[in-house]
Amino acid sequence: MNEKLNSSSAPEPVGLYPHARRVGNLLFLSGVGPRKKGTKVIPGVELDDDGNITSYDIDAQCRSVFDNVRTIVEDAGSSWTQIVDVTVFLTNMDDDFKTYNRIYAEYFADNQPCRTTVEVNKLPTPIAIELKCIATID
Repeated sequence: MNEKLNSSSAPEPVGLYPHARRVGNLLFLSGVGPRKKGTKVIPGVELDDDGNITSYDIDAQCRSVFDNVRTIVEDAGSSWTQIVDVTVFLTNMDDDFKTYNRIYAEYFADNQPCRTTVEVNKLPTPIAIELKCIATID
């Protein structure tokens, strides 16, 4: 089985890719950001007239991105507890890691997938965090 999956409840992808792809009993998620479905609104982000970030709230972005991941895995027929691997991209490790790590611990208290966190210079939209996940699916 090799199937593309898109959630009607999650924010639309910003490019030509599915929310997830099922291969056998594995579910691979594309990068997921904190944007709200049907809008360009990014929780906690304020932009100037040119679209540059003037301020952001990493707490709000973390919660939103985790909720978006949950929506996608559940709509695909998996669950939060079946997430087995998480790659996290942060644009400001020094300022944001402590907050992100605290919120991550809240969301993943019962399920502790493998995790890699890396700092990147920039993400495709004006966001401070993006997740790429792998889950099992029955």
